[in-house]
Amino acid sequence: MSIKIAKEIVMDKEEMRNAFCSVLMELAENNKDIIVLDADLMGAMGTRAFQKKYPEQTVNCGIQEANMIGVAAGLSAVGKIPFAHTFAPFATRRVCDQVFMSAAYARNNVKIVGSDPGITASLNGGTHMPFEDMGIMRGLPELTVLEPTDITMLKWMIKEMAATYGVQYMRLVRKNCMKVYEEGSTFEMGKAVQLCDGTDVTIIASGYCVAEAYKAASLLKEAGVSARVLNMFCWKPIDQEAILKAAEETGAIVTAENHNVINGLGSAVAEVLVKNRPTPVEMIGVQDEFGEVGPVDYLSERFKLNASYIVEAAKKVIARKA
Repeated sequence: MSIKIAKEIVMDKEEMRNAFCSVLMELAENNKDIIVLDADLMGAMGTRAFQKKYPEQTVNCGIQEANMIGVAAGLSAVGKIPFAHTFAPFATRRVCDQVFMSAAYARNNVKIVGSDPGITASLNGGTHMPFEDMGIMRGLPELTVLEPTDITMLKWMIKEMAATYGVQYMRLVRKNCMKVYEEGSTFEMGKAVQLCDGTDVTIIASGYCVAEAYKAASLLKEAGVSARVLNMFCWKPIDQEAILKAAEETGAIVTAENHNVINGLGSAVAEVLVKNRPTPVEMIGVQDEFGEVGPVDYLSERFKLNASYIVEAAKKVIARKA
């Protein structure tokens, strides 16, 4: 890994969907096996440019998500590397059996991309707001389950997915996100990234919540609390070593995720701890609720996903230390 944290964590001017398309175009230039599939959302995902340049490597399956996974599996069976995209609820809930049977069980090489995770679905509302997608995919055997933090990580991740055989699920924001890493940073699958060190508590965060966790660590520092922040961008396989090290050295854990706490990142971290080193844990995330319509700032407060709630959880879990 070669990682450089951004000097200032602010909103990136580039949209994630544009970076998604540009990296796939870069890969397709030298690899005719790269195939982009979509379920009638190429305009929303910004991949029309890919379709225009590589029409022979593009399949718009229409609003037939389950069929799209079957087509992707078939393409994999003849040596292609398919990236199949639709909104995250449709890339997981709607196609679960096809992912299990045609992709995973058949041990094909299928890359599944679900966009607008959690509250970033925003004005699309509750039907399109996936708080359970990572949990669904985490429960399927042999899948790798990923959430890029920003555009820098996204660019690295797509290349890594293309080069690694197997079924992978990646959820990503379509539009703007916070810039956490400087361009050129590289990562390692299954290894958490430590954004800052601390001795009193560890905040383990993913996706949207990483920037909020970093902000929370600064607020805690002002209050005399030393907080470590880990970016757990790979939920499966999860970095057990980093979790257990944090438990040993800080004795208290807060998880923060743009996802249901049931079968989410908090559950994955707790599974590691309960089997190896029981440690107090507080979970910031959606508390078994459906989504709703609203801007991201409103939804972040509505579902208690922002830095102020992470700070509260950190203080609470520190008080629970033996």
